[in-house]
Amino acid sequence: MHVPHSYIEESVHTALNEDIGTGDVTAKLIDEDDFSLATVISREAATICGIDWFEEVFSQLDSQIFIEWDVDDGDVVEAGQQLCSLSGSTRALLTGERSALNFLQTLSGTATIAAEYAAAVKGTNVKVLDTRKTIPGLRLAQKYATRCGGCHNHRVGLFDAILIKENHILAAGGIAQAVEAARFHGPELMIEVEVENLDELQLALDANVDRIMLDNFDLDMLTQAVKITNKKTELEASGNITLQTIAGIAKTGVDYISTGAITKDVKALDLSMRFS
Repeated sequence: MHVPHSYIEESVHTALNEDIGTGDVTAKLIDEDDFSLATVISREAATICGIDWFEEVFSQLDSQIFIEWDVDDGDVVEAGQQLCSLSGSTRALLTGERSALNFLQTLSGTATIAAEYAAAVKGTNVKVLDTRKTIPGLRLAQKYATRCGGCHNHRVGLFDAILIKENHILAAGGIAQAVEAARFHGPELMIEVEVENLDELQLALDANVDRIMLDNFDLDMLTQAVKITNKKTELEASGNITLQTIAGIAKTGVDYISTGAITKDVKALDLSMRFS
């Protein structure tokens, strides 16, 4: 999934607008002609993501700021490692520091979690997926970060795939009825049905959907579901997935495992911008 530059521009514009407002009054303490050098250091091991957002912050503030990177998105760094160096207007560097670091630390945090989940299923054929449990306004950014960490994307939003869940099924009158309506309204879209037991699994199989989400199945039920399905459709395990449980789930033979933890349980990377 490509992240359009217009999306990055808009995200950065919003971030700068809420931070700067009518103007950075503290930066005015510095002479407007003052020039500085700075470096960004990671204080912990991580997977890096968010370079385009970081650069866009300073591009919007002062196109004369020069940034030289020592890493790329997706690179793994150690504690104390330098990520980039910057040179330019001291005022602009100070004004953009927090917004630029916010993007870089949040997206790197997302990529780092994704890398941990990807590592936990290494050696299996399962693909780990993110969900729609993202930070509002940063959906595409976090989904990009998910890929930088080695995991994969589920649907982007409510428009690019049909996921029929419990409440949809109840409102439609059943799995068969919900799937029939889905084929009418979105014939070109993937149709996935969430099921909570093996009886519902069979109903979803009978409806010949593209993928079935196994919601909170234990390992025994997952194993049974894989056997019953026998490769007739894709299976996705979901619900209470953790780093401690995901390896065992992957070994059951499901095709996908989705977890909201990648994007919602984000711990921002500890970064520092140092002036010299």
